[in-house]
Amino acid sequence: MDNVLIVVDDLEAVKAFFIELGMELEGQTPVEGKFVDLLVGLENVKCEIAMLRTPDGQGRIELDKFHTPAAVRIEPQNTPVNTLGIRRIMFAVDNIDDVVERLRTHGGETIGEITQYEDMYRLCYVRGPEGIMVALAEQLNNKS
Repeated sequence: MDNVLIVVDDLEAVKAFFIELGMELEGQTPVEGKFVDLLVGLENVKCEIAMLRTPDGQGRIELDKFHTPAAVRIEPQNTPVNTLGIRRIMFAVDNIDDVVERLRTHGGETIGEITQYEDMYRLCYVRGPEGIMVALAEQLNNKS
């Protein structure tokens, strides 16, 4: 997998949320023109793209802010976890409590509770800006 695309309205807020999660900004650029129109099947596309990568360089997220045509919302912003479609991205973290607290400064809210799966993981779901959902997994490695 090369990357996951997330279309956003507030590019700066969502970018800050993922950077706080530990992702690194690879670059940001405006994109437009015939090539883009043909690629995505829309006309007169003008958007801003920010590409973020995980610290290990193995995963990337592409954030797109469409200026034209305007982005379309087809479902409520805060859909529940059991809504059909891609719902969340999971990140491995070293200290789940610390990450949750840092994400709160960027609008992050836990959806349920931080829970423990057997003696292997502490897990939680966090909803960030624009209703974006991420899951966090802290491997315990016999920490408990």
